[in-house]
Amino acid sequence: MKKLIYSIAFLGLAFNAYAQKIKFDKTKSKTEFIDYVMNQMTIEDKVGQMVQYTYDGGDVTGSAIDKNYIKYTKQGMMGSIFNATTTDITKKLQKIAVEETRLGIPLIFGYDVIHGYETIFPIPLGEASSWDLKAIERSAQIAAEETAAGGVHWTFAPMVDIGFDPRWGRVSEGAGEDTFLGSKIAIARVNGFQGKNLHDLNTILACTKHFAGYALAQAGRDYGSVEISDRFLRDYVLPPFKATVDAGAASFMTSFNEIGGVPSTASKYLYDQILRKEWNYDGFVVTDYTAIQELIPHGIAKDLEEATLKSVEAGIEMDMMSGAFLNHLPKLVKEGKVKEDVIDTAVRRILAAKYDLGLFEDPYRYSNAKREKETVMKKEFLNEARDIARKSMVLLKNDKQILPLKESQKVAVIGPLVKDEKNIIGNWAARGDRFGKAWSVWEGLNDVLGKNAKITYAQGTDINTTKTDGFQEAINIAKNSDVIVAVMGENEGQTGEAASQTNIDLPGNQKELLKELKKLGKPIVLVLMSGRPMTISWENDNMDAILYAWYPGTMGGLAITDVLYGKYNPSAKTPMTFPRSVGQIPIHYNQKNTGRPYLGDVDAEQKYKSRYTDSPNTPLFPFGYGLSYTTFDYSNLKLNKSTMKNGKDEIKVTVNVKNTGNYDGEEVVQLYVRDLVGSVTRPVRELKGFEKVMIKKGETKTITFTLTPNDLKFYDINMKHVAEAGDFDVFVGTNSNAPLKASFTLVD
Repeated sequence: MKKLIYSIAFLGLAFNAYAQKIKFDKTKSKTEFIDYVMNQMTIEDKVGQMVQYTYDGGDVTGSAIDKNYIKYTKQGMMGSIFNATTTDITKKLQKIAVEETRLGIPLIFGYDVIHGYETIFPIPLGEASSWDLKAIERSAQIAAEETAAGGVHWTFAPMVDIGFDPRWGRVSEGAGEDTFLGSKIAIARVNGFQGKNLHDLNTILACTKHFAGYALAQAGRDYGSVEISDRFLRDYVLPPFKATVDAGAASFMTSFNEIGGVPSTASKYLYDQILRKEWNYDGFVVTDYTAIQELIPHGIAKDLEEATLKSVEAGIEMDMMSGAFLNHLPKLVKEGKVKEDVIDTAVRRILAAKYDLGLFEDPYRYSNAKREKETVMKKEFLNEARDIARKSMVLLKNDKQILPLKESQKVAVIGPLVKDEKNIIGNWAARGDRFGKAWSVWEGLNDVLGKNAKITYAQGTDINTTKTDGFQEAINIAKNSDVIVAVMGENEGQTGEAASQTNIDLPGNQKELLKELKKLGKPIVLVLMSGRPMTISWENDNMDAILYAWYPGTMGGLAITDVLYGKYNPSAKTPMTFPRSVGQIPIHYNQKNTGRPYLGDVDAEQKYKSRYTDSPNTPLFPFGYGLSYTTFDYSNLKLNKSTMKNGKDEIKVTVNVKNTGNYDGEEVVQLYVRDLVGSVTRPVRELKGFEKVMIKKGETKTITFTLTPNDLKFYDINMKHVAEAGDFDVFVGTNSNAPLKASFTLVD
């Protein structure tokens, strides 16, 4: 009888414990508080923290949509909701989680804040063109401040995939083709989003994606398979991911692709071996949209239960949208197929993120409508968006210095993107207003130039059409102009996710309109908006100037005007190689030399070399390329010594850069290295340093770089990450074809 009484008493105490809502106790350490929460959770409660669904009406990128998120939230079976924005909506949802569930654990709200929340900045590939790490970090800071003010805690960015293929639409979301530049930008964006303390109300959780290799899908087709060596994975693909681990990124996201026959979401090698054991990462891992259920069509799981098991075994900790964890994980734990301590580890990481955000302390601390109104799209942010947009535009061509334009010139402004507000903010533009708050090029011209603007307009054509109805109007106004500015490009839906293309020429009949305008003999400036490097060989041969504006964001029209009229001297450099044609893709500057390198001379000795018979090997524009309204001269490249010892030694590299033109201007000075002989083949060049520097007209500055053995490391024949002794060439210049060269030897 005593045993029965004690048992009943024990059960009563347990029930009471479970019945009590979580109460924040500031006297407890973070670990102690999470222990306290975990001790009150059933296995169903724990699994609930690992479940994420979308809010109604949010962007969806797949077919499986379960609209029962309110029901699951009330049942305590939801740890996170994404696509819910504004303080009004997020507060209502948070009240359900906190006040209507047994434990009252708050939700994390996530959203795709890729290049701005409401103040939209240039697309990430455009920002990468700035090579300005401070500006990129500031862009992420502003995005975080607006996002947090809107009641959202977490962004699914940065995307740090290294990509060589502009047919893949999501190159727009990354930093381009180079591992070194990509790593620096990844750190800047994590620091911008997360700040110094996640408890601060102007910061949000970052999410590094997509782990790993997603950008290297075969044929540039989104979601496609990836076949790369482990050495290539570690040398080219993984360093930006590792950089975000070192920067403290709070979460990671899986990629849709497979590598070596194993989809990322089921890869123990990626998540258990590399991310956890090698890198000691302690943040949590979320899948991409429905990625667990996609293990079934991948052919690695027979049903959703098996897909659940394989993803959990790999180390996946939050399920976005597939319902796999919600419906199958408790059963797998109870059957002993998944150990509960695996679930506990995952849940602790998720709870830790909520703790760091201060959500246990005050679940509604992000739900301040007054702060939201005062923060979003404030003037300071808009001014900075304008400046960052200017810094992101690449001047590809400027024959006879036709740019900058003079306000005294009569300018015919022609093209489908002149008055556009929809496309100018680009793809994945979060809550950006495409119809009212974005500045079109036409609005920018009129605002900057004022009442005395000598500009006329004709649309000429649409972005994707074969109709020529508007050609004649465009030709008529062009006849009466001194110069033609054609504003053309892709629509925003032609880049981004699920937007791979085999043809990346200027779409529709825009090129045909340019051909008609060309017949007038007037100088033509082509302003291009796109989310990828397009194939613009004809345009380069026939236009007098080309300004690549990418999608410049909310303030894009003002920023483009600033550049066209010399209010800002362009300084951006290409973060991806521009191919002459799709037949050259994939093309990137740091390729291997091959056993039969082509030297560029078509003669009998060069026939059996690695070359095309119908095209040069060289790109249209190389990596790191971009012009200015001024010119720069490089000279006096020096190394402070010719030998560097392996270990902790270093070499100082100096070069003089003189502004030899008529304008003050910024130059991105770039340093490349070539390892001449390795235990495995090495790239012809690798970026190992850059500095963006302002140099006044007539001024000379000495730029100094520091090289260490760490900069020379790669995965050798034995898959060891080492710097091998041997000879190295150093190149410094204005792009990846930098001609100045010096040499040194690394000795053990």
